[in-house]
Amino acid sequence: MSQNYGTKRIVTGAHYGLRDWLAQRATAIIMALFTVVLLAQVIFGEPLSYYKWAGIFSSQWMKSLTLVVIVAMLVHVWVGVRDIFMDYVKPVSVRLTLHVLTLVWLVGCAGWAIQVLWRL
Repeated sequence: MSQNYGTKRIVTGAHYGLRDWLAQRATAIIMALFTVVLLAQVIFGEPLSYYKWAGIFSSQWMKSLTLVVIVAMLVHVWVGVRDIFMDYVKPVSVRLTLHVLTLVWLVGCAGWAIQVLWRL
């Protein structure tokens, strides 16, 4: 038996589509640009050592840029993982638990990354 929904079609979900798509693309561009900047500093300079690596991240502009990239990466990961959970994990309680665990993990990773960055 087929059903004709007509004008009463029910659409479920959070309607995040375009916003999430744009967030994924914008954060990917930010991370790609950061990679180019970092590679340029590594390739066009003295041989790579701990002191050179620490020197790259010692300037305030590089720390700030790295912080922006860390936030962009967190947003990128969150949108991707959340969409995977929404698509493939059907029980709401399991999905909510996975969302909370993912957020806790991402916040912990961000705190650790910031602590490492500002210790250099």
